[in-house]
Amino acid sequence: MECEDWDGLSSDSELLEQDLKDEEEYNYTSNSSSKLQFRKVTSVARWNSRVRMAEVVERKGQLWTTTGIVRSGKLYCSIEETLFLMEIGALLLLRENDESISLETMYQQLAEEKDGCFWELYEVYRHLKSLGYIVGRHGIPWSMKSVKRNTGTVSSEGTSESLEVQSPQDCNSVIERLIKMDLNELKLVFDVYLPNGKFRKSSPGDPSYVVSLIRGQPPSKIEIEAIERQCGGIPLKFCLVEHGRVSFYSFGKVELPVLP
Repeated sequence: MECEDWDGLSSDSELLEQDLKDEEEYNYTSNSSSKLQFRKVTSVARWNSRVRMAEVVERKGQLWTTTGIVRSGKLYCSIEETLFLMEIGALLLLRENDESISLETMYQQLAEEKDGCFWELYEVYRHLKSLGYIVGRHGIPWSMKSVKRNTGTVSSEGTSESLEVQSPQDCNSVIERLIKMDLNELKLVFDVYLPNGKFRKSSPGDPSYVVSLIRGQPPSKIEIEAIERQCGGIPLKFCLVEHGRVSFYSFGKVELPVLP
C-alpha cells in the first residue's frame, strides 16, 4: 500500500471569454491565482429546500468556472460547495424568504446527513479545494452540454450549441442521486482535476484522479477490485479522514517470483 500527500499547487489561471459565453453566459474576464483565499467579493445564493442545493442568483468573481453545476440555465451548488464558499467569505446564503442563513446553521444541516453529504466527505472536499484542485461530484456532469458532446448528439441546425434545453426532471435526477446515496457504502465520490486555467464545464475532459472515501471498515480485496473497474482506467485514490487529518492512499499490484 502506498501513502502519499498531495502538495498544494498554485498556478495563474485566465478565464476564457468564449467558455463563459458558451457555458454559463458570464460577462467578465479576469486573472488570479488558483490558490484560494478569503474573498472580498461575495456572490449570493438562495437555498432551495426542495432540491437541497443552493441556486446562485448573483455571481461575482471567477470561482464559478470550477464550482457548481449548470442545469436548465441555472447554476446550483451542492452543500459542500455552498459551505466551502461561505467559509472563505465568497457566498452569502439566503433562505427562500430572503433571510440570511448562518454558517453554523449549515454546519448543523450537514450533521444531519440528509443532503447527500457528511462531515468527513466535506473535509475531503475542503482539503482538495484549499490546495487548488478542481473538484466535482463523481457521476454528476458539470453541464448537460458535456454529456451531449460525449454522446455526439447534434441539433436540427447541425450544431450542439442549441441543445442547452433540459427538463425539470434533469435537476431532480441529480438530487435523487445525492440524497439517496448510501453514505457508508464504498463508492466513487469525487472527480479531481489538476489546477487548470483553461478548464471548461462544457468540456472538462477526464479527471486526474477519482476519489473513494473509506468510512468504517477497510475495504476488502474484492471491493477494491470492483471499484477500480468503475474508474475506466483513471487513477483511483482512497481517502481516509481521522481526527481532521485527510490522507490519501493508492494500491498497486506486485508480481512475486515463483520459488523453486
